[in-house]
Amino acid sequence: MFKGKVNANILSRIEIKKNYDEMFNSKIEIPQSIGNEKIFSGIKHPIYTPNKKIIGYWHEGSEKDIHNAINSSLSVHKYWSNISWADRAYIFLKAADLISGPYRSIINAATMICQSKNLFKSDTACELIYFLRFNVFYANKIFNFNKQPRLGFVVAITPFNFTYMALMGNVVLWIPSEKQLYYANILMEIFKKSGLPDGVINCLLTNCKSKTTSNVILKHPNFSGVTGSVFKYFYKNFIWVHPNSNPKEVSKALLYGAFESQINVSRAYIPKYLWKKSIKKKLIENIHSMKLGSPRNFSNLITSLIDKISFLKLKGYIDRAQNDNNCNIIIGGKCDSSKGYFITPTVIETINPYYESMIDEIFGPVLTVYLYEDCNWEKTISLVKNLKSCFTGYIFCDDRDIISYLTKKFKYYAGNIFINYNQY
Repeated sequence: MFKGKVNANILSRIEIKKNYDEMFNSKIEIPQSIGNEKIFSGIKHPIYTPNKKIIGYWHEGSEKDIHNAINSSLSVHKYWSNISWADRAYIFLKAADLISGPYRSIINAATMICQSKNLFKSDTACELIYFLRFNVFYANKIFNFNKQPRLGFVVAITPFNFTYMALMGNVVLWIPSEKQLYYANILMEIFKKSGLPDGVINCLLTNCKSKTTSNVILKHPNFSGVTGSVFKYFYKNFIWVHPNSNPKEVSKALLYGAFESQINVSRAYIPKYLWKKSIKKKLIENIHSMKLGSPRNFSNLITSLIDKISFLKLKGYIDRAQNDNNCNIIIGGKCDSSKGYFITPTVIETINPYYESMIDEIFGPVLTVYLYEDCNWEKTISLVKNLKSCFTGYIFCDDRDIISYLTKKFKYYAGNIFINYNQY
């Protein structure tokens, strides 16, 4: 029994852990959602958590289900595209309210279980709330230009940000990732409670890459577009450090950027003197303090990789680095798949700016550091440029004049550039 005032954050953690345990120890059956029906095909596939536990089963759809989903979408297209913008916006704002309230801890627990995200990176509910409200705000501006929904149906191959397409008056066939089915099932329940008409979003559990799926969808006369995670390549984020930088801030950015979420930063360009003087030692000390294990233990910052494929991929990079004369693993490198797909935080030093782990996006707790001579800092800028653009780059420098110069140089090297940025 709690006495007196209780911190809201503590109560939130208690609720997340309660939902985590209930969901982790139960067996869910996830159907397709087509029109007003839940379709349990009986062709079941297990849902594995990253620690190899089965938490339920999903029911695979058929070619007939794809046709039914298309027909369901087309049957409500006229109604949905013609209702007022305000009515559509209300439904998605209502969904945002439900996610911020009774469903927040449920969605976050599902993310911790199925994607092995730690407590601090599991708040996908927060991101989803933001996307829903953000999209409503900007959709309102777009409608001032008399934007019209697409004719026919749109296909979304993505966890959740496809909702913008439905908001604009389109009808959607959603094919979620197999790694997000628990999450998708919760989201469909939220949309139902928010008042979304049946058939506007139909959730299909089928292989989006199969010939049957692609032939039915792409050859349909009412197919009007596709959105979502259909990228062929990802270009990895980077940290670039000038010799005149704050070592403490750099080591902190490397630590959390590379290892907390395990996907933000995986390559860094650092001057040798600054690295050997303080950054390397501080980074190793901080890594030693990071705990590894199940996301249910909220003190664990490093959790399992999502599946065996990711594990073997990263293990391959580590094994090759251990046998390469141009590389030196200064910490980590241990791989254990006995109770989950765990890889200890790993830092690879290299003198080859084009070494494979400096180029390839590998999505995991592996950071590769290219060490350059301090006097050659201007030349290293072109190394970043030669590796094509990426989503985000972080630049560290304490000289304002040089920062101005670097800002211009790095302007087109990434979608976002941050200067001396450290959210921690």
